[in-house]
Amino acid sequence: MLAIVGGSGLSKLGNMEITRRKVARTPYGEPSGALTFGRIGACDVVFLARHGYGHTIAPHEVNYRANLWALKEAGVSEVVSVASVGAVADHPPGTIVVPHQIIDYTWGRASTYFEGKGTPVNHIDFTEPYSRGVRAKVLQAAAGCREPVVDGGVYAATQGPRLETAAEIERLARDGADLVGMTGMPEAALAREISLEYATIAVVANYAAGRGDSQRAVPLDKIGAVLEEAMRRVRRIIEKCCER
Repeated sequence: MLAIVGGSGLSKLGNMEITRRKVARTPYGEPSGALTFGRIGACDVVFLARHGYGHTIAPHEVNYRANLWALKEAGVSEVVSVASVGAVADHPPGTIVVPHQIIDYTWGRASTYFEGKGTPVNHIDFTEPYSRGVRAKVLQAAAGCREPVVDGGVYAATQGPRLETAAEIERLARDGADLVGMTGMPEAALAREISLEYATIAVVANYAAGRGDSQRAVPLDKIGAVLEEAMRRVRRIIEKCCER
């Protein structure tokens, strides 16, 4: 079964035929909200809004462990994460990117299932943080519905909830980042720990600080319209994924 984790701009899937909702409980607390089960075409799908259905949970307050654990217990094997990001590289707002790498700048987040007294140490291989198989499905689906996407990019995961300074974005660029967001980690690593195949569809909401039309300030008033249009395209890609 496929899970869609929706970020800013994607709090529901309009093309999903809902069959039921379930309030989940996990050893790690409560997820961001109820799991919404349904179908897109012939595909069984679970949807979860990462920030809650009223968008009330900040990036650093998301219970990533509970979210992924609940999806795993629900029978999910593959996860497509949808996330809004800022562009460090020259990707205009509205661009859809399927990143292939992550740099983690977050701190203080519960970032592993393997901790606590008596728990054995577990080292996951994170050389390729995203699933090759799920990335390929997303890219093939985009090609199938003729939605242009960028294949590959380095996602820099920052702590938030504030946006970055222009100097911080310069540092990220020197480190090799193409995109900046606040929810990419520890979500991707936790998925790997519990053997969930995981990939991200990143939607560029704005140029990062000091870039493009964000030279002096990020135009926050424009982001809503950008995401509304881009998420329509994301829904098409997800629908095509389900056909496959």
